Amino acid sequence: MTKNPEFGVREGEVTVDLPATFDAGLYYIGRIRTPWKERKDCPKNARESDAVCTVELDTRWVPALKEVETCTHLVLLYWMDQAPRNLVRQVPGRYGVQRGTFALRSPARPNPIAMSVVKLNDVDGNKLNVVGLDCLDGTPLLDIKPYFASTDSAPDAVVGWHTRK
Repeated sequence: MTKNPEFGVREGEVTVDLPATFDAGLYYIGRIRTPWKERKDCPKNARESDAVCTVELDTRWVPALKEVETCTHLVLLYWMDQAPRNLVRQVPGRYGVQRGTFALRSPARPNPIAMSVVKLNDVDGNKLNVVGLDCLDGTPLLDIKPYFASTDSAPDAVVGWHTRK
């Protein structure tokens, strides 16, 4: 179940049948504008790029931006709408080793929700100019939250397989 053939199943990857129905609904609150039109051009990690991207919020949500301009960083949650949703084992091109989907930050997952901590440059009406994204142009936006370094940072966090590279 992938909309985009460039997100196909790689050798060694494992898929499952998806449930017949959804459990919940959500609202896209806007779109993310980036310079990347194709998967091959998109950074693999949000920290790999210093490109200024624009978050275009649906105008109905502009009142929810009150005091967002006081934040230096935000957490953006977005829907990787081009990614497959049925992969349970993946072989990321960067590592070439099969791992479980829930051990990866890949966009290919049952609910392709991605997140990035972005630096907020400025707010102009319904547009936020930010740095720190890794998604394709037009990616649907799910939510915006303030980043609190005091509670959101876990400096002692470890991803064991990543330390063994």
